[in-house]
Amino acid sequence: AERTAAGLRPLAGDPRLTVAAQAHSDDMVARGFYSHTSPDGRQPWDRAAAAGCSHRGIGENIACGQRSAAEVVRGWMDSPGHRANILKPDFTHIGIGLRGGGEMATYWTQLFGASG
Repeated sequence: AERTAAGLRPLAGDPRLTVAAQAHSDDMVARGFYSHTSPDGRQPWDRAAAAGCSHRGIGENIACGQRSAAEVVRGWMDSPGHRANILKPDFTHIGIGLRGGGEMATYWTQLFGASG
């Protein structure tokens, strides 16, 4: 909805990005961290590649503690860096992961891919 309101094409779901995003949310809960960099040093593009993604560009938004999808999207849209990822014209695909549990209740991951 945010992309459409900005005159951009909607993002297409990508099952490989979804696998990577879900794995990151799961990992943050299991290992008790909150970061784009996992404790073993893996970055968003590393996780996407490990899931078989071949997108030329990768971006990631993470959040924790929000109780609903609407609340987390509102928070991302109020943050310049997160908003930039959501509205980046080059991004064409998305995968989403969320995991309840851990110190902050719910951990959210959006993983974006650019085709081309």
